[in-house]
Amino acid sequence: MKKLSIAAVLSIAASSLSAQTPLGLDTLYPELEKLYIDLHQTPELSRQEVKTAAKLAERFRRLGYEVTENVGGTGVVAILRNGKGPTVLVREDMDALPVEERTGLPYASKVTATDENGATVPVMHACGHDVHMTSLVGAATLLMQSKSRWRGTVVLVAQPAEERGGGAIGMIRDGLFTRFPKPDFAIGLHDSARLPAGKVSWVSGFACANVDSVDVTIFGRGGHGAYPHMTIDPIVIAARTVVALQTLVARENDPLDPAVITVGSFHGGTKHNIIPDEAKLQLTVRSYKDDVRKRLLAGIERVTKAEAAAAGAAKEPSVRVSEGTPAMYNDPGLTHRIAGVFERSFGKENVLEDQPVMGGEDFSEFGRAGIPSLQFNLGAVEPAKYEAARKNGTPLPSLHSSEWAPNRETTLKMGTATLTTAALELLGKP
Repeated sequence: MKKLSIAAVLSIAASSLSAQTPLGLDTLYPELEKLYIDLHQTPELSRQEVKTAAKLAERFRRLGYEVTENVGGTGVVAILRNGKGPTVLVREDMDALPVEERTGLPYASKVTATDENGATVPVMHACGHDVHMTSLVGAATLLMQSKSRWRGTVVLVAQPAEERGGGAIGMIRDGLFTRFPKPDFAIGLHDSARLPAGKVSWVSGFACANVDSVDVTIFGRGGHGAYPHMTIDPIVIAARTVVALQTLVARENDPLDPAVITVGSFHGGTKHNIIPDEAKLQLTVRSYKDDVRKRLLAGIERVTKAEAAAAGAAKEPSVRVSEGTPAMYNDPGLTHRIAGVFERSFGKENVLEDQPVMGGEDFSEFGRAGIPSLQFNLGAVEPAKYEAARKNGTPLPSLHSSEWAPNRETTLKMGTATLTTAALELLGKP
């Protein structure tokens, strides 16, 4: 098959959508670009997305959607009813990260905010949620314009606090599937720093991992570094614990079931010659299967307490699990259906099967609620930079990097096109 250029892919997308919508993608793009730049310049941290949510709510109302704000915090739900047919939920996230932008873009964020600990931090859309929101508004516009060509109900969800892991479940607990039409399908996208703009990828089945944060405090008995025999050294206990925890993956877990235990933080002591009273560890724990997740968390508590007991610690360690999100499972039937329509719409070579990752994504909560769900990946790297990096091995900025800057036009057009195409595939036909 002849390789399609990025321009050709966008031409196919524009002509395909123009055939289905009065407005079309090319006509819409200038407005989307303005929205994207505004969102990029005005990011808000998790659970602080007040102005962002208001901007999206106003856009949806202007288009003619039924809009409800403050769902599960700052979440926005917008509904478009168009006769009998399937209900399709399209979800994207709103929050940004405490990262100082260093892209050099003329519209780079200069925002600072106060985080949950009272600290002043820089804020940036370093994970591309501005791309997601703009694509959602684009799809909302094209779906409204093409009402004569589909039947059913569209439920748009602008979700807060994805980066903190509680936004999706917060909206569900606030009645997302009871106060509003319960969807037959849920779809979403996520920009990718591993794919060039103009391409999309999909994973069937497990796509992202269960993610748990574990805080461990090990208690000892402090004293002078010259007299260790008069102390119980929590740093030594913690060091043994770090090593012992790896056996949970290396020797207790089936090697065919992915699992990760990473100790990302180790803090203890204040001075060279003082043995402290306690040491603290921070862990991230990743898995796909629920039974593996349960076994790893139980094993962490067992190993930590055993190491403390072996050292004669008078007090059991504290082991606290927080910020958990479940593994994201893309419904295989839905995934292959959408992959098929993408191939027909954008060309087979621009639609790739991808590999699952051990990152987390709380879009998983929609699947856990019994909704067949799919989140696909949207290429966002400038194609020339992608090819150059592939040839010479130069690393590209990743998501969450201060230098992450999606290729704007191609990415936004493909984001809008793919969300619209997926929704139209799932909605009923007149």
